[in-house]
Amino acid sequence: MNPKYAKRTSMVCATVLALTTILAGCGDTKTDTKQAADTGAAKNDGPLKITIMANLSTPEVPSDRLEKILEEKTNSQIEFQWVPDGSYDEKFQAAFATGSLPQAAYLKNQSSFVLLRDAIKNGQFWEIGPYLKDYPNLSKLNPDVLKNTAVEGKIYSLYQERPIARQGIIYRKDWADKLGLAEPKTTDDIYNMLKKFKEADLAGGGKTLGIADRNDLIYGSFKTLSSYFGTPNGWGVVDGKLVPDFTTKGYMDTMKFIKKLRDEGLINQDFPVTSKTDQQNMMYTSKAGMYVGSMQDVLTIQDKTSKNNKDAQYDVLNQITSPSNAKPTTWGIPGYGTLVVFPKSAVKTEKELKQILAFFDKFYNPDVANLLKYGVEGSHYTLKDGKVQPGEDEKLKEKEQKPYLTVALADTTNILPSLYTLKAQEKAVNLSNDAVKFALQDPTVPLDSKTYNEKGARLQDTIKDATYKFMLGNIDEAGFQAAIKKWQDDGGAKIIEEYNASYKASGGK
Repeated sequence: MNPKYAKRTSMVCATVLALTTILAGCGDTKTDTKQAADTGAAKNDGPLKITIMANLSTPEVPSDRLEKILEEKTNSQIEFQWVPDGSYDEKFQAAFATGSLPQAAYLKNQSSFVLLRDAIKNGQFWEIGPYLKDYPNLSKLNPDVLKNTAVEGKIYSLYQERPIARQGIIYRKDWADKLGLAEPKTTDDIYNMLKKFKEADLAGGGKTLGIADRNDLIYGSFKTLSSYFGTPNGWGVVDGKLVPDFTTKGYMDTMKFIKKLRDEGLINQDFPVTSKTDQQNMMYTSKAGMYVGSMQDVLTIQDKTSKNNKDAQYDVLNQITSPSNAKPTTWGIPGYGTLVVFPKSAVKTEKELKQILAFFDKFYNPDVANLLKYGVEGSHYTLKDGKVQPGEDEKLKEKEQKPYLTVALADTTNILPSLYTLKAQEKAVNLSNDAVKFALQDPTVPLDSKTYNEKGARLQDTIKDATYKFMLGNIDEAGFQAAIKKWQDDGGAKIIEEYNASYKASGGK
């Protein structure tokens, strides 16, 4: 084990075990707030000392090269507690349970945030919304994204910027050109293209597939195709009330569409158990002509396919309509990746909180934002015509720069543009940016349902299983409706009730 990694991991564990009495002191929110106000005017001498817990997505803890530069640019002394990604949620919950979280703690994803909502409502984390207006960068954060992070209408976290809608279609343009097929505009066009790909058998040997898919109803083909059929994103509003997506016509139309593809051999028959690696390999080896997922994947798919077939050419698109959905729609994420929260067990005063927020405000300054995203110019990237060209030393980047992508907050704000070597990749970025105009948001993201928090993931498995069974032909519409009834009886009806109550309390917006 890397000695630095061992040192820092043991530091996290020691902190978790040692500070076991702090949590008990977090319960009195009024007392905490009063103490904060009483000491808020104290003078800050020297660099800010701050501890940060973040998930580590690389094999080893990074060298301190970027850390030292970051400290210099933010006038701080930083102690990073890097925790391996695979065990991050467990370590976070252990540190939280013993009151030993650091001053700034990153939440791995939206699911991690949901698990923390009760503690946030109980006053164990600082509400930061009222302070954001006082900082040049934090005051400009997207209000719609902030709303998606809200708990009972209040803001408790900073968010990491993420493109709202990256999903779309990647297809073999050279195949389409050879067959005289135009870019698909509708779901019928998609079906026709897949059918023509198979009939022409451009892969040879009678094994050509129209589309390659995998065992993921969200980031595979299903959810994106479903948005083209007018299915809401997770939940939708029907007659003024929230309903789950799987109860809508669009969801059923999508299942029927994919079942048709499977019945006609236009999709890999075993897609419910196919991994992403195997799915992409079908593209790399020219066995399939279409891939539905993140349009950003086009660069990797193009590069790896070209090694097997130098004439292969891909294109991307994301504006598709259907007979039941006349305007293009796509599903979007809430606009954030990880979130940063500030535990009252570690941040004792209002003054300290303000200093920490000032520290994170600098994460949006151009020099810091680009440092955290790209690293150091001349080492991790070079500039060509004012655009970033990543360096080729992947080992160096993994050792020094890539881990800091986890803690970066800016992804578009004050970020240098990238130099694209592939037109389809640049098109993918532009399409993603344009998709903000028609991306569907999940209206339940800022809402709360106790039953969903407790049972939602398990109940969703009932729908997931039924969805696959329908597409495989193992159940019919009646069988799928029976699965919905089971979901409702096992707690789903309560989830609908609770979300609608929360929706109504928020003003129905």
